[in-house]
Amino acid sequence: MRYFIEFSYNGSTFFGYQIQPNEISVQEELEKALSTILRKEIKTTGAGRTDTGVHAKKMFAHFDFEGEISEKLVHQLNSFLPLSIAVKRIFKVKNDFHARFDATYRTYEYYISLEKNPFSEKLAWQHWRKPLDVEKMNEACKILFEYSDFESFAKIGGDNKTNICKIYHANWEQNENELKFTISADRFLRNMVRAIVGTMVEIGSGKLKPTDLRKVIEAKNRNAAGTSAPAHALFLVDVGYEF
Repeated sequence: MRYFIEFSYNGSTFFGYQIQPNEISVQEELEKALSTILRKEIKTTGAGRTDTGVHAKKMFAHFDFEGEISEKLVHQLNSFLPLSIAVKRIFKVKNDFHARFDATYRTYEYYISLEKNPFSEKLAWQHWRKPLDVEKMNEACKILFEYSDFESFAKIGGDNKTNICKIYHANWEQNENELKFTISADRFLRNMVRAIVGTMVEIGSGKLKPTDLRKVIEAKNRNAAGTSAPAHALFLVDVGYEF
C-alpha cells in the first residue's frame, strides 16, 4: 500500500532534502524515523529536492508499507524527529500515485528584509543598504510569462533533462519593511528560484532594466543572470495534486 506524508522543515541545519553521502538531510531523518517506528526499512520519494539551507512549509513524500498505519504514527514521528521537522498528516493513496511525477505545481516564497532585522536574519535576505524598486521588479515578473525555457536560471552542471517550465504565478508584495516574492510553476530547475530572485534584485536596484530580463532569458546562459540569492530566505510553501 502507498502512503503520502505531509510535513514541513526548517532547512538551516540540513544539506538539502535529498539523501547526501556523509551529510545530514531531511530525507535521511524522515526515513530513519519511519523505519524505526514501523520496524521495517522504509524508503521515501519526495515531491522535489530543496537545496542546502532551503525550508519547506509544505512538503510531500510517498512510501510503501504493507499494513495499516496507526493513527498514532504522526504523533510518534513528531516525538522521534528533531524539532526542525514536523509531520502534519499521513494518508493512503492509489498504489501508482507518485509524490514527484503526479505533482501539478509547486509554489515558493522568498523573503527580503528592507530593514536591518535581527529577528529575521536567518529567514530573510537582509537587503537594507540599497533601496529596491518593487514596481520595476513586478514589471519584470510579467516578462517571465513570455518564456518557457529557463536555462539561464539553471544551476551549471545540473542534471536537468529539460529546461522547459510553465510559470503560473510570479509577483512581489511589500508589507511594511518586508518583501515577499511568490512564484508557482509546474516544475523548477535546480537553483532556479534563487537565480530569478538575484536577477530581480539587480532590476530593483537599477543595475538592469526590467526589459533586460528578456536578454537574460534568451541568452540561455547562467552567466547572463544575476547572482543566486541566499538560500536561507527561500521556502517551498505548496505542492499541488489532484488526489
